[in-house]
Amino acid sequence: MELSLLLEYGWVLLLLIALEGLLAADNALVLAIMVKHLPEEQRKKALFYGLAGAFIFRFGSLFAISFLVDVWQVQAIGALYLLFIAINHIFRKTLVKKGEEEAGIKKDKKKTGFWMTVFKVELADIAFAVDSILAAVALAVALPDTGLGHIGGLDSGKFLVIFAGGMIGLIIMRFAANFFVDLLHKRPGLEIAAFGIVGWVGVKLAVYTMSHPALAILPEGFAKSPEWKITFYVVLILIALGGWFLSKEKKEMPMEEKAS
Repeated sequence: MELSLLLEYGWVLLLLIALEGLLAADNALVLAIMVKHLPEEQRKKALFYGLAGAFIFRFGSLFAISFLVDVWQVQAIGALYLLFIAINHIFRKTLVKKGEEEAGIKKDKKKTGFWMTVFKVELADIAFAVDSILAAVALAVALPDTGLGHIGGLDSGKFLVIFAGGMIGLIIMRFAANFFVDLLHKRPGLEIAAFGIVGWVGVKLAVYTMSHPALAILPEGFAKSPEWKITFYVVLILIALGGWFLSKEKKEMPMEEKAS
C-alpha cells in the first residue's frame, strides 16, 4: 500500500480507537449500573456473560453489515439510526435529566434477579454492538479501496479497520473502562461530545448515501472529495475540543459509580 493510503487508514483507526474508548466507557458504566444490585460473585458472572455477548454481537453485526454495506437503503437506515441515537442521548442528557434534577425527581429502579439482569445486559450489548459497528462503518466506508480483495461487500482493508476498532472497543470495555469512566466523570462534556461525533458520523454516512449512484442526490465523487473530508475532520475535531474545554472538571468520583 502507498504511504498516503496507510496514513489515511491509520488516522481513521486512531479516530475509531478514541471514539470506541469513550463509547465503551459509557457502555461499561451502563453495564456496571445494571448489575451493581447483585452480590459480588453474581455481578462478575453477569459482566462476564455481558462481555461474551458483546463479542458475539459485534462479530455478528460486522459480518452481516459487510454483505449489506453497498445497499443504499441500509446506508440510509444506518445514517438515520446514528442521528437518532445521538440526538436522543444528547436531548436526554441536557434537557430531560437536567429537568428531573431541578424538580428533585429521583427514579427508584426495581431490582431484578440474576438471569433477568443477564438478559437486560445482553439486550444492551446488542444495542452497543450496532451503535459501534455502524459508527465504524460510517467512518471507514469512504476510505479508498486497498485492492486487497473483499470480505462480503467490503474492501478487506476497510473490514480490517472496522474489525480492529471493534476489538479495541471490547478490550477497552474489559480492561481500561475505569480510566475512561473516570475521564467521563471529570469531563462530563466528553460524553455529549462522543454522541455529537456519532451524530456527525451519521451525517457522513448520509452524505455517502446521497452520493450513491442509485440516488445521485449529490455528485458521486463528493463523499470522497478532499473538500468534504477536510470539512468532516475539522468539525469532528471541533466537537471533541468543545467537549473537553467546555466541561466543568470534577474532582472525585463516587466508588459505587465506577465500572467493576
